[in-house]
Amino acid sequence: MPSDSSSVPQHVAIIMDGNGRWATGRGWPRLVGHRKGAERVKQIVRCAPDLGIKWLTIYAFSTENWKRSTEEVLGLMGLFSRYIEREADRLSAEGVRMRFIGDRSRLDERLQKLMAGIETRTANNTRLNLTVAINYGGRDEIIRAGRKIAQAVAEGRLDPDNVTESTVSDVLDTANIPDPDLVIRTSGETRVSNFLLWQAAYAEYEFTPTLWPDFSPAELALILARFGGRDRRFGGAEPA
Repeated sequence: MPSDSSSVPQHVAIIMDGNGRWATGRGWPRLVGHRKGAERVKQIVRCAPDLGIKWLTIYAFSTENWKRSTEEVLGLMGLFSRYIEREADRLSAEGVRMRFIGDRSRLDERLQKLMAGIETRTANNTRLNLTVAINYGGRDEIIRAGRKIAQAVAEGRLDPDNVTESTVSDVLDTANIPDPDLVIRTSGETRVSNFLLWQAAYAEYEFTPTLWPDFSPAELALILARFGGRDRRFGGAEPA
């Protein structure tokens, strides 16, 4: 656990990759890997506050994941519902505030109700802010934000000359959520996959070969320690 709290990223975002490969490598169906991945989520959520993390965002299902087989998509949606139902009491008791980002309109109505319910139930919790991205894509989010701004301009509520970075940030799914300091991707892939494109403009990145079901609190602690040694200048010049 990093000893200098000022060097700990307050907001960590994770692209949880490798569930399917973890399962198929063992000769099991891909959904077994997703179930194992959900268990890993519980462990990481539980340890995050003790590591100094205040905000944790996890990429659960992208706008592109609909291309997967019907069996896998339905299995994932069922897994999301069961996670919310089974973890609601524990998350609330442990002071975790849970919220979701992404376009909910394509999701099953029951899942949407479960999402809204746990958001309301945990709204006053402050120990950890957990954000789950479901049917989320960075480009889709920016397009939806652009439509809101265009509508405000068309209705005369906003002068185009007054559009700033804050204007855009305020209409994104992540309004009132700080930008991530660190983005972690598991499984050895080294791409951002349409995740938090606006918000992660100045985030630090870590790519680990570990498949998500094997990603442990100990490895997270090591990554946080390495983050503490980075020099973040946000475009500024290196000190003379």
